[in-house]
Amino acid sequence: MRIVVALGGNALLQRSDPMTIEAQRRNVRIAAEAIAPLTVEHSVIVVHGNGPQVGLLALQADAYKGAEPYPLDVLDAGTQGIIGYLVQRELRNILPADRPVVTVLTMITVDEDDPAFASPTKFVGPVYSKERAGELAAEKSWVFGQDGAVWRRVVASPEPRRIVEIEPIRWLVDRGSVVVCAGGGGIPMTQGAAGSLAGVEAVIDKDFASELLAEHLGAELFIMATDVRGVYLDFGTPQQRRLTDVTPGELARHRFPAGSMGPKVEAASRFATNTGGRAAIGALADIAGIVAGVAGTSIATRTGSPVAVADAATPTVEGG
Repeated sequence: MRIVVALGGNALLQRSDPMTIEAQRRNVRIAAEAIAPLTVEHSVIVVHGNGPQVGLLALQADAYKGAEPYPLDVLDAGTQGIIGYLVQRELRNILPADRPVVTVLTMITVDEDDPAFASPTKFVGPVYSKERAGELAAEKSWVFGQDGAVWRRVVASPEPRRIVEIEPIRWLVDRGSVVVCAGGGGIPMTQGAAGSLAGVEAVIDKDFASELLAEHLGAELFIMATDVRGVYLDFGTPQQRRLTDVTPGELARHRFPAGSMGPKVEAASRFATNTGGRAAIGALADIAGIVAGVAGTSIATRTGSPVAVADAATPTVEGG
């Protein structure tokens, strides 16, 4: 079976962890140990988040006054290399020597007329005072939004349209490689009439980019591994219960947080609807059970009523 595993940012850097390379290596090792057994019987493609890492690179660039801050497409490329290397190395240390593990720097195009560009929503980079944010807005034409007591830059989150490297990724997967690709939602690009590519200041949602990848690779299973055990109703309340098996239509009757579980539910529903395959959302530690269909939340197009189980052993924040 061909499986795309999307690792949430919180699966690689826990909320309480310092943003050190040691902490990231430790968490990547845990992820690799969970994923490696799947490769014995399945073809596996790994996607990862990069939110904390992009933020750190932006902070470091902001501290250096000898050059303009790097644009987001360059920061995305940098984090794909950093995290891809960490994942590739840990998998390489676990898997047999003859099993190739490859990281592919991945560009994904977006439509320059996407409505998201008119309504930026994604916070990126350092925090500023209201006064400094106003100065930068005038100087760089950046858009800022209030994030609690501080101000941060906000950029658009357009829909992914085309994975530029899909053919070499498919070639590698077809020949038995474990491939790490499309990290952080891909490097956002626009494509001109003549086919030329240009980086764009945007953040593509990793869940939607992973879903597009899973579709184009003909995956039978699309897993979003996060730091909760599945999709919950009444999350964070004494009545919370985890959905175990559900259809896209049944999920559409409920609302989920836009900044965390909402995109995952939408991406899972897209995959199930567009391919007839199975999507799943759950904890990285439960990944073997998720593949077997006995853990997490499975989303597939079928008839019947959703199944929910009482489950209180979860974090207090839904996302990843």
